[in-house]
Parts: sequence; C-alpha cells; structure tokens
Amino acid sequence: MLDFNKNEEGKDKMSDVVCEVIAQLPTKYGTFEAHGYVDQRSGEHHVALVKGDIADGEPVLCRVHSECLTGDTFGSLRCDCGEQRSRAMRQIEKEQGMDTVEANLALGFKDDERDYSAGAMILQDLGIKKLRLMTNNPTKIDGLNEYGLEIVERVPIQMPINPFDKYY
Repeated sequence: MLDFNKNEEGKDKMSDVVCEVIAQLPTKYGTFEAHGYVDQRSGEHHVALVKGDIADGEPVLCRVHSECLTGDTFGSLRCDCGEQRSRAMRQIEKEQGMDTVEANLALGFKDDERDYSAGAMILQDLGIKKLRLMTNNPTKIDGLNEYGLEIVERVPIQMPINPFDKYY
C-alpha cells in the first residue's frame, strides 16, 4: 500500500510512511489520538500521539521521542527518557544532567546518530508545518528542518538529576 500526499504545488508525492490505524488512547495524561504508522522503507512501526487540532497552521508543541525500552517501559533510572516522555505528554495535555549530545560524544559516538526522516514524514502527513519542539538536542532541530518543518521555538525539557544518571 502506498500513500500519496499533495505537495505545495498540488501534485501527488509519495510518502515513505503510511498511517495504518487511528485510535483513541486514554492515558493518565489525558486522551490522545494514536496514529499508527509503518515506514515503508524499513518496515518499522511508529506512533504519533495527537492532542487537539494540529493542522490549523499554528505552531504545534511537539516532542519527537526516540523509543527507549528500559526508560519508557521499565522506568530505568540510568536515563531520563521515560521522564522526558511523561513530562512532554503532561505539558502537551496542559497546553491543550548531561544532555544527549554530550553523553554521545563522551561515549565516542557522533553527537546524534538517529534518523528523523520517519518522524518528519509522519508530522507532514498529519498536516504539521510549524513546531514548538520539546528537545534538549539541537541536532534534532536540524534533522527536522531538512524535511521542510519549521521549528519556531525550542522548548527545553529538563529533568532533575538522580544518582543513577548523574554521569550519563
């Protein structure tokens, strides 16, 4: 199955991500609309949680979150991934340490080796053009800008340091 969207000139363009399902997702942060996507290039599955009218042309408060099994699911204290996701969901609902780059460099990795293309294409498919992006990572801004998304504001998402992630 291929999904075609209209580009700015009104012509069809093929998207590498396809929205397969949309469902209501009641959470402890409020009810979100879950959009289930499949990346046609890799077969990977992604979820976009949507709150309210996001395609009205106004900047959208957004977090592009990379999954972290240990932090998101098991509440690991070695990272603050789960806490960042939780805070982002609370902040979106309310409106309607060492950062990742430093940690990667300290471990001998590139500042950011993640690929933001699927996330960017999902945001485009949802009709989003402008973002108020919740991130501590400036590389994420550049990664999303490459896909024509306008980052109008970076909203920091700072978490308190705990003894387990102090040196992360």
